[in-house]
Amino acid sequence: MELIGPFSQILPLTALPLKGALQDEQLTIIAHGGVVIDSGKIIATGDFKALQHQYPDCDVTHITVPAVLMPGFIDCHTHICFDGTRNRDYAMRIAGKSYLDIARAGGGIWDSVTKTRMADHETLVMNTAARANRHLHEGVTTIEVKSGYGLNMDGELNMLRAIQSAAGHTKATLVPTCLAAHMRPKDFEGTEEAYLEWVLHSLLPIIQSEQLAQRVDIFIEETAFSTTASKHFLQQAAEMGFAATVHADQFSTGGAAVAVAAGALSADHLEASDDAAIALLAAADIVAVVLPGASLGLGMHYAPARRLLNAGASLAIASDWNPGSAPMGDLLMQAAVLSAAEKLSAAEVFAAMTSRAAKALQLNNVGQLAAGFIADMQAYPTADYRDILYYQGKMKPIKVWKEGEVVNRITN
Repeated sequence: MELIGPFSQILPLTALPLKGALQDEQLTIIAHGGVVIDSGKIIATGDFKALQHQYPDCDVTHITVPAVLMPGFIDCHTHICFDGTRNRDYAMRIAGKSYLDIARAGGGIWDSVTKTRMADHETLVMNTAARANRHLHEGVTTIEVKSGYGLNMDGELNMLRAIQSAAGHTKATLVPTCLAAHMRPKDFEGTEEAYLEWVLHSLLPIIQSEQLAQRVDIFIEETAFSTTASKHFLQQAAEMGFAATVHADQFSTGGAAVAVAAGALSADHLEASDDAAIALLAAADIVAVVLPGASLGLGMHYAPARRLLNAGASLAIASDWNPGSAPMGDLLMQAAVLSAAEKLSAAEVFAAMTSRAAKALQLNNVGQLAAGFIADMQAYPTADYRDILYYQGKMKPIKVWKEGEVVNRITN
């Protein structure tokens, strides 16, 4: 066993409700705290000196600088398996071109599909692992990763196999999701319904047999899939045993209602969600995942995070790291900027990237520093947790632990 400390403050992020608004007064703050770990799991957290007496035979790792410890972040929505960039799209966007202008010029999702289809397995593995490791060194210890830039049999399987292989090149936990229902590919001859039937009956059985993913996603939007077709797809996928998440209400409403009706784990994006959608999300056992990186990249308004919390919803914040709308991939910076715009408390922001994000991924052993939880932790170079958001993402962790093992170290 190992005792690590003393930390100026430990924020275990325990005992916080999974739904609704939070105040900073609800945060448990352990001053001069320590954590005992064994075999990659947390045994206890508490006062450092008390733990020294309680566990006298522990090896002790002394923290000699001011530091705040909290759980590793969980990014529950990313697209980090891809090849190429969409820098031309971005240049056109900031020059005033519309989404349709960019698509007509050969940009948009299809541009990433074309580039990713051309990439070999090893390239996708290394790209995915490199992005995951950057995330890990910035305190993100669990990362959901979607396919969706293949959109045919070879392309989707290549992506999901690459995600599986990338897990061997990073200490971060990767959670794969099949997003073959990202858009109807331009080279598919048939209706959206026919394409989704192909996904259900041809692609998903192979994914299931190879254990490449246990989750599916679908983009419900006027430029992607209709609510009617999406309902059928989600119902059929559920009957096959897949959990679901949904790209919902990014540009128009309707997707959140489908996600709730389908029993999805999360409804993600929500920039266009109206009062009716917010009420549905708040009443259901579903996580509302907001993606400030996409709003920054597209130059559009944020999802209504404050209204979702006030209504009683469970709110998570994710990066949406992708080559098109959210290329930055800095989860903490995006969350800090969102907190200022939407007036979110520190407790709400940290819960949205830990315990509530864990719920979106059906994970019950990460996101808190509590006995029995995996020792995924990060320490920031400050004596006051409020500095972490105050510096708007520029303060990065000095140490990150994954299953109790230090995976980055800036100073002692």
